[in-house]
Amino acid sequence: MSSPGSRRNSCRAVACGSRASSEGNTRRRGSSVSYLSSGAQAEDLSVSLSQPIITITFRFLLAVDLWLSKRLGVCAYEESAWGSIRPLVRLVEFSGHVVPWLIGTVYTLLCRESVVEQEIMLNLFLALILDVLLVRTVKTLVRRRTPAQNRSDILSAFFVERYSFPSGHASRAAMCARFFLAQLVDTASMRVLVVSWAALVSLSRLLLARHYVTDVGFGLAMGYCQYSLVERLWVTWDFLQEVLLMRLRESFDRAYSGLWTVDWKL
Repeated sequence: MSSPGSRRNSCRAVACGSRASSEGNTRRRGSSVSYLSSGAQAEDLSVSLSQPIITITFRFLLAVDLWLSKRLGVCAYEESAWGSIRPLVRLVEFSGHVVPWLIGTVYTLLCRESVVEQEIMLNLFLALILDVLLVRTVKTLVRRRTPAQNRSDILSAFFVERYSFPSGHASRAAMCARFFLAQLVDTASMRVLVVSWAALVSLSRLLLARHYVTDVGFGLAMGYCQYSLVERLWVTWDFLQEVLLMRLRESFDRAYSGLWTVDWKL
């Protein structure tokens, strides 16, 4: 017969053994879980590294673009770092909008008396229409969403678009700057002023967080190339008059021939 003391000691020994075994199992499970997690991470890393170099480079450049665009958006809100100059930046932004450019071009076209000036304004108007169509087409094809913007004011609510690539302000600024440098500006001071305006309009889109850096860069390149197309398709005033006279003559001929084909009933 065993004494009560020996029974207690044996029970304590069994309990300690069970605790030790459970702790060992827990440690094994923890080590296995950590091993599985490290293995999963290694597998994910191998998958990312197994992608094509073009994809990795594109994602890296996209990450740099997002980071740099976020750093440059210092006027996105009134509470931003440079929020005090936000009204001035928005004024510069408005100077590159298409509506005042179209209105000013049509007004100048109607008020000018010189044929040469009217021809220049006519081609500027056609260049603005071409810019709007090309930018809209590329935005519809790419469908890149605009970054987070401040929509609290009325002007931003009216002028903000759904897609951001490319920047229409940047393309318009580059195209108009090159147009003015080639057709209207002849002094060095005015050239510096025109180029500075185009740069400030493009920079305002970044400071207000309207676009990403790649949107503005592609817009500048697109606008610069657009003027080459405008120059190749330059519409002269004589050509326009010939086309209008030809259309008018065709309309008169159709109307005149239609009079003879009508059955007159007395």
